[in-house]
Parts: sequence; C-alpha cells; structure tokens
Amino acid sequence: MQHEIEFTAGDGVTLPGVLTTPDDATGPVPGLVMIYEAFGMTDEMRRVARDLADDGYAVLIPDLFARGPVRPICVASAIRTTIRGTGRELDDIEAARRRLADDPAVDGERIGAIGFCMGGSFALLLAKTGLYKVSAPFYSMPVEMDRACPVVASFGGRDLANRGFAERLTTDLEALGVAHDVQIYPEAGHSFYTRTPGLMGRVLPYTPIRGEYHEASAADAHRRIVAFFREHLDA
Repeated sequence: MQHEIEFTAGDGVTLPGVLTTPDDATGPVPGLVMIYEAFGMTDEMRRVARDLADDGYAVLIPDLFARGPVRPICVASAIRTTIRGTGRELDDIEAARRRLADDPAVDGERIGAIGFCMGGSFALLLAKTGLYKVSAPFYSMPVEMDRACPVVASFGGRDLANRGFAERLTTDLEALGVAHDVQIYPEAGHSFYTRTPGLMGRVLPYTPIRGEYHEASAADAHRRIVAFFREHLDA
C-alpha cells in the first residue's frame, strides 16, 4: 500500500512524504527512511519503495524539496548540507524518522536508512547518528565516518566521478570494526539502480558518471541489501 502522508518538521512546518507499507503484514514491521536523488520524488523512487515493501519493509520517503518552489535551489541546499554534515534537511529527515517510528504498523526500534546519490550521502550521515540500525547508500559522495551502524553500499565501476569512494568507505568501516558490505559493480555507472527520467536519462550515459540503469547490477544490489537488512535490521 502506497499513499501520501504529511508530517511535522521540527520548526512546525508541515511536509509531505510517501509512505509504502507491506500489503500482507500481520504485525509491526521494520522501517526504512528513503532519501531520494536530486531528481526528487519520481515514479522510480516510488517503485523502489514498493519493491522494498514487497520484501516486508515500511518505507517513508520525505519530500525534502517541498519547502521551496525552485528545484535547483533546493538541490543546492541539500548538497550543501551533505558537505557540511548539518542543515535543515537533516532536521526534516529526523522528523520523518520519528513519524515512521511512531506509526503503529512499524517497529520503531528497527529503522534503517537508504539513499541514492545525494540521498546516499544523507544515508551515510544518518549512519553516524546512532538512530538507525543499518544504512544502505548507493553511489554516494564521500562522508567522513568516525562512527557508523552496519553499512551496505553499492557503487558503479564505470562512474568516474565516484572513483575511489567505495575503497575509502571500506577503509573507514574496517577501521571502525563495523559490519559492512561495500560492492563495486564493474559494468555499471552512476544511477545504475533506477531509470533516470526525461532528458537527463538520455544524456547521463554519455557523461563521465556513465549514468544509466543496469539491470543485472540493480538486481544483485537489491538481493544484497535485502540480505543485509535481514541480518542487521530484522533481527
């Protein structure tokens, strides 16, 4: 089941989101806060949420771009927050997490984070808060990891812009002694897990990030993250 919701941010502003829950759940289920990529609340993000709900997770996507009418300004603000490690977007994500944890259909003690590109960087920042049991970043920018929950991360080997990020993340997580599964897919580029909409979807494959959907890599990444969730989130 997928429907529009609203939740209250820390400053009192009402923000929209999309909540997707399993159709056949018989009790409280683990939850995931999903942070979308720079394209915002697309049909692909909704599809990913439905796929994860089919695996037994309640997924809340907060609409971080809903505060402003100009999308590029919202994107720039969100990226600035990922770089600084602090900002309004993180406050809004925390409000979304509380909304998800308070849902009677969700086990508030079993909440994870998942994100894509810009959202992947947010997922790594959330991994450091102590509020999440697991984090699943996809093709994120680097984040200094001085603490973390278990992390399952996925990168494209043909993504020149993110070259070296997977290795750096692996080194950080190994130094922390944190459970992790960091995978590089050699045949995939950036945004390999979803289909990029519109003109950008036609242009990105010819840029240095080689951004296009790669079905085999996406399928394996889905298998890996669900297996990781089963071990570190469901338990």
